[in-house]
Amino acid sequence: MTTSTTSEPTTGPPLLDLHALVIAVRRRRRLWCSMALLGLLVGAAVAVLMPPPPTATTKVLVAHQGDQPNDPGTLIRTDVELLQTTRIASTALRSLGSPVKPEDFMRDYGGIGLSNNLLQITVTGDSDAEAVARAKALADAFVADHVRRIREAADAEAKSLLAQRDRMQDELTQVDKAIEDAPPQSGQTASATMESLFARRAELTSRITDFGRRADEARVGTPQLIAGTQIVDTPRAVRHSLPRAAATDGAIGLVLGLVIGLAMAAVGAVVADRPVLRREITAHLGASVIAELRRSAGLWRRRRNRAERTRLTAMLARTVRGSTEPMSLLELGCARSTSALALDVGGALAEEGPVVIVDGLPGLRLARRRPKPGDPTVVGGERAAAVPPGERRLGVGSVAPGAAWTDLPYLGTRTVLVVRAGHSSAAWLHTVARQLADLRIPVIGVVLIDPDPRDRTDGTLWNGLHTALRGRDERPVRQNEGGRARTERPSWARTPDIDQEAR
Repeated sequence: MTTSTTSEPTTGPPLLDLHALVIAVRRRRRLWCSMALLGLLVGAAVAVLMPPPPTATTKVLVAHQGDQPNDPGTLIRTDVELLQTTRIASTALRSLGSPVKPEDFMRDYGGIGLSNNLLQITVTGDSDAEAVARAKALADAFVADHVRRIREAADAEAKSLLAQRDRMQDELTQVDKAIEDAPPQSGQTASATMESLFARRAELTSRITDFGRRADEARVGTPQLIAGTQIVDTPRAVRHSLPRAAATDGAIGLVLGLVIGLAMAAVGAVVADRPVLRREITAHLGASVIAELRRSAGLWRRRRNRAERTRLTAMLARTVRGSTEPMSLLELGCARSTSALALDVGGALAEEGPVVIVDGLPGLRLARRRPKPGDPTVVGGERAAAVPPGERRLGVGSVAPGAAWTDLPYLGTRTVLVVRAGHSSAAWLHTVARQLADLRIPVIGVVLIDPDPRDRTDGTLWNGLHTALRGRDERPVRQNEGGRARTERPSWARTPDIDQEAR
């Protein structure tokens, strides 16, 4: 016989359960809805309390000497940067007679290129009239500066061409003088010399004519560029609509608040590590979920919740009747629901005989309440020992942080945990399971309060039949092949893993 030494790979739990994360974020919708609402209100308040300053705008058509159809906008971006210079700001301030510093004035205006040749200038001021005046002065200063630069560039180019023409004119004069002073000689050498002089004179004459034409063209093109640079949209005040601004800022605040709220909810869910899914709560507490009670959200949901609560009350009452040991209901994050559930179970049991509810909740929530007709007898935890042995007893306590663990056995030696989904961390659920195990108080089931309605995970602990309510459906014990006692499980409770362990 050979023994296989190959071990099957084991896969651990994922570092981040996206399903649980989505459910945890959805359960914290109050947080991100509140953040979205806060962002909406803050955005609207900013629009109302901090309105934009008076603003004026104008548009300038800018003609460039090097305009090309395929220009990617480099020239107009250069104009935008030139607009943000102290020279143009100083010129505009001088025309306005304003004592403001150019550096401070530059913060109050800006430009943007709408196309390759269209520049939009936006200026703010203390009033609409001042903003319009500033916009006009700034546009005039920019146009004047642009025209001056065009003229200077054209004059510089023409001056350079004329200088080259004059230099060649001097050289042509020397060539003409050499031709006139040449002695009349015959021969092949003299003929070649004269031909070279005449060729040089023709070349110089052609180049002189070309340079003169180019200089004239440089000056001729300047007026077209100057005429093409002009203000095409007169400065005007920008009208601000308060409702539109409030709606825009509110929408932006709503989106930002929603994003921040979702991020906070996701980070809080990961950091807090509060189980929400049934399978997680079952795994951490080591007990199966036997029932769920959801929050009321409408008429049809209220009817369904009442039906679920009636069914849960009947099941717990049946469990207390069939138990030879006192039972307790221990709450975790849902003291009010647990108190109401204990009163319902006590009322159902009171129809068959006397019932005493032992109140072990902090503050004696049940013992200090005003009793109603038909309610069972409620005593404090200190009077638990005085309950007559013949009466049924149902304990109600808490396993929340700060609970008195040593008092829990006096409430009941078997318990049903009533847990609010997403209330406690995984570490505290482990603490509760460990403390109850140390006190030898078996948990026969978990009642989940306010579970997620879209949770489809399995909340059954399959290897906990010795304490679960469904463990009562087991068949009698029989001897297996090795002489060991083995308990037959019902077919619905058999899984491959459990059957493999049994074999």
